[in-house]
Amino acid sequence: MQKDPRYPIGKFDKNINVTKDMRREFINTIEALPSLLRKEVENLSREQLDTPYRDGGWTIRQVVYPLPDSYINSYVRFKLALTEDNPNIKTYEKHLWVELQDSFKTPVEVSLNLLESLHKRWAILLNLLMDEQFKKTFQHPEWGNITLSKTLALYAWHSKHHLAHITELKKKLGW
Repeated sequence: MQKDPRYPIGKFDKNINVTKDMRREFINTIEALPSLLRKEVENLSREQLDTPYRDGGWTIRQVVYPLPDSYINSYVRFKLALTEDNPNIKTYEKHLWVELQDSFKTPVEVSLNLLESLHKRWAILLNLLMDEQFKKTFQHPEWGNITLSKTLALYAWHSKHHLAHITELKKKLGW
């Protein structure tokens, strides 16, 4: 059976029961993403960066560019949940954000640098949280109450998911 190229590592399990050991692994994934991503894209040409990872999909540049946007939103959600009682969060139209002109004009290096700095700071926060703090929640418009543990699991999956978009394309095209 051929894998769905939209979900090279499968879909996120919304029913995941996150353990303390899993949290450690998820934090490691968040910490590692910027360097792994940089390694995968650093030697790609402009043409390669502008190659879609699948028919009708985003280009590698469009995969890399919105990652800081996504993780900034998640970082802020963590801060809100840690400082407020089950705050309502807002979603955003990421498919429209990636169509804004800056996503085509900003060098990939800028996005990588932003992601690297953000993930360093986020990892510090995550490593300092107590078990009870991971039970804190925010109100998501589509998912309802979501714990910080589950949010961490989601963003660890998200990291691997988008990295796999790039690595699978590189394998497929022999880069």
